Amino acid sequence: MNVRELALDTLLAIEQKGAYSHLQLNEAIQKGRLDGRDAALLTEIVYGTVQRRDTLDYYLAPFLRKARRLEPWVRVLLRLTLYQMVYLDRVPDRAAVFEAVEIAKRRGHRGIASLVNGVLRAIGREGLPSIEAVDDAGKRLALATSHPEWLVRRWIQQYGYEEAARMCETNLRPPQSTARVNRLRATVEEALERLRAEGMQAIPGHVAPEAIRAEKGNLAHTETFRAGWLTIQDESSMLVARALDPAPGERVLDCCAAPGGKTTHIAERMDGRGEVVAVDVHEHKVKLIEQQAQRLGLGCITALTLDSRRLGERFAPESFDRILVDAPCTGFGVIRRKPEIKYTKGKDAIAALVEIQQAILRAAAPLLKKGGVLVYSTCTIEREENEDAIARFLADHPDFSLDDRLAERMPKPVRPHVKGGMLQLLPHHFDSDGFFIARLRKRV
Repeated sequence: MNVRELALDTLLAIEQKGAYSHLQLNEAIQKGRLDGRDAALLTEIVYGTVQRRDTLDYYLAPFLRKARRLEPWVRVLLRLTLYQMVYLDRVPDRAAVFEAVEIAKRRGHRGIASLVNGVLRAIGREGLPSIEAVDDAGKRLALATSHPEWLVRRWIQQYGYEEAARMCETNLRPPQSTARVNRLRATVEEALERLRAEGMQAIPGHVAPEAIRAEKGNLAHTETFRAGWLTIQDESSMLVARALDPAPGERVLDCCAAPGGKTTHIAERMDGRGEVVAVDVHEHKVKLIEQQAQRLGLGCITALTLDSRRLGERFAPESFDRILVDAPCTGFGVIRRKPEIKYTKGKDAIAALVEIQQAILRAAAPLLKKGGVLVYSTCTIEREENEDAIARFLADHPDFSLDDRLAERMPKPVRPHVKGGMLQLLPHHFDSDGFFIARLRKRV
């Protein structure tokens, strides 16, 4: 199978089976035994087609008015080919069209191949319909950046048009490749020197002091990573353990902890002394936490399979010095990494997740010692899941209050974004994931 046929199968699995784009893509690369160049092209076509889906459908619509009901694979084939024609300068249009027609011949019949050829060549002759012709600003932004209109209008209401537009545009760019240096094994400078010796191009991070950014190459495929010097993690996510600020010797609970990026960061900041109890509802994900802890040489982590809404059944009241609730959320801050979620999660998902978040917070609160710290974090930018969730929790738990000293624990570039005891980073602030962090303290 060639790259474009692999792309077609990958995109169909994402759309029809609800497969996660990054996992399906890795499977396709292994299945096709692709070299670096072909793997990069496959990745570009798959992510780009998912990210631009609604825009591509808008462009295709005038050319499909006379077509009968298209089979799903034909529409996806047209999308991925049009993506190459519009957004990939290095792929000649004639090559993209030729490949599409050949795939249509193999998978369908002469009529389908003729349709695919006719539509794509008509676009080449006549050009694309203009999105600027759409009068409504919210709808125009949604189409131009391929985001659901309801979500764009929601962000405009919450953040204003300019901020919403910048978020949408940032979501179309590839995410940064970043990693956290295990401070128990190396400094940032030592890690960068070792990576350079492996032929990697990497620089210090822009936000978190323990971060590095890869300019070229895959950090997870290095000996530096395998030796336990690195953990793949976004810079925004690295701020969570910094907000929790655990001390050596303490007992810390990490709820919803898999795959263990924040768990291991907490343990590193504790110098590997004390106990970090990491719980997750999925047994296979708990094994990922254990594997990470072993690779990094962190023996103070205990990983358990447990629904975080039922913490009280396992742990005694006031038995933890600090608690992290990294809550399940819509994930709208990480659309660049999982572009399919902007199409698969609707308004009802927000309401359902809000109730789960509150249930976990209610279960965790009694387990914290008086004077202890609870950090609530999400990788979303939805206020209903973030600021509103904290307000609701505080209204029901008067023994908790926001810690207005959160800014002191944040790197200097981040401090202007801290409001009271809460931090909301948007994707375009530092070219990192959108992330929310609130630091709460339990009254003595």
